[in-house]
Amino acid sequence: MVLRTIQSFIPIIVFFYTSSCAGKTHQNVAKNDAAPMSSAVSAPAKDTFETGKIISPVYCQNDASQSYALYIPANAKSESLPVIYFFDPHGSGTFPLSKYKSLADRYGFIFIGSNNSKNGNDLATAEKIWAILSTDTKARLHINENRIYCCGFSGGGKVACYVAMQHPQVKGVIANSGALPELATSNFHFSITAIAGEGDMNMTDLVAITNELDKTTARHRIIFFDGKHEWAPEATMDIAITGLQLDAMHDRLISADMHFIGNFIINTEAKIDADIKAGNYLKAANECKLFASLLDADSIKEAKSIREKAVAITSNPAYQQQLKQKQDLLVKEQSWKDQFNEKFGTADINYWETTINDFQRRAKKQTADGAMYQRLLAYLSLAFYSISNQLIATNRNQDAQHFVELYKMVDPTNTEAWYFSAILDARNNNVRAAESDLMTAVSNGFTDKDRMRQQAEFKNISVNFSGIESKMKTN
Repeated sequence: MVLRTIQSFIPIIVFFYTSSCAGKTHQNVAKNDAAPMSSAVSAPAKDTFETGKIISPVYCQNDASQSYALYIPANAKSESLPVIYFFDPHGSGTFPLSKYKSLADRYGFIFIGSNNSKNGNDLATAEKIWAILSTDTKARLHINENRIYCCGFSGGGKVACYVAMQHPQVKGVIANSGALPELATSNFHFSITAIAGEGDMNMTDLVAITNELDKTTARHRIIFFDGKHEWAPEATMDIAITGLQLDAMHDRLISADMHFIGNFIINTEAKIDADIKAGNYLKAANECKLFASLLDADSIKEAKSIREKAVAITSNPAYQQQLKQKQDLLVKEQSWKDQFNEKFGTADINYWETTINDFQRRAKKQTADGAMYQRLLAYLSLAFYSISNQLIATNRNQDAQHFVELYKMVDPTNTEAWYFSAILDARNNNVRAAESDLMTAVSNGFTDKDRMRQQAEFKNISVNFSGIESKMKTN
């Protein structure tokens, strides 16, 4: 099959959509710990929310179509507390709160997760959601308005950056697996903490942004973890929130806590020593750089040993060799992407099957090379999603079928790939195949009943919605 016009679809991706996790629904999300409020009028006022418990949905008083998940730390009293607003690309405010609520308790933060912000929203919608969300929560919660932060994953990371760039009251952003490239060319008033998995296809973009920020005086840092395109592990988010605490101390928003700083120095030194012992000089150097970005090390005498380690590491020939290997891998990765961009419109199924199978085998290696292949597979997943979505929207069903098959091949547990396949089955009046593909989507985590029931193609062939819904996982 030759589709020479396919290249024109590659850039056409909705603004906030940046990940191949499209349609991948969260599993094992904590259940709502409070029943939904029947109306906005009955919403509680300040100090009536239960602490130490995720409450969702909390409906906004001035717009009941907007809601959020809320977690107030278990030991919270009547004083104003710092707050982090979370933006999940699937509109699940509960998911990040359930993942990180122990950090809210540890640091004394209120956590709020939007249930309306999600991939596919435009800028105007993002602004409206923020306006309603921030107004409602400030009116009803004891929020320290000098310590407002935003955190988002993937497309949600872009939302977090956008909100901060538009609203000076936001003091810091945690951009997990997605950030606006405009950060690299703008002067901004907030700190930026980028987070990326080594196997995340957005990792190279985040590295590029932080490299540009290295040329500025902007307060920024990047944290890596061993993983793919996903919300960071709790331990990684812990470091990011540690950064927010240290930023607040630096800006004298809170008192300097020398015990907290001392423990941070000790733990960092232990990590660096472990990396050096393991011969991972690149990781050790990254720890040193992260330390310097989090703390004004020059003014703290206890940090002298880490400053000395940084000099020794970067002058070590082993570090230089590892750095060159990494740079060579990045060049190789870009070369593959360039080749793919040419092949999208010309290569047949045999080329893609051979390439994808080879990459999936190589991606299993627990090496830098393996992480590169993980990123390339994720890149292909995003590309096949984007092309398939556009072709389906324009009723180019035969071409769409080709790319949906590739999408399923490269990302077989992605719910969106199977949902797309079911749409094409329905357009071919194949009820059995459509229901089978929907069941596969459900087995991989699909739970959006409203979307499925409203899909015209499924209604037209009388899909057995009840039978499919009975297999959906409940939160």
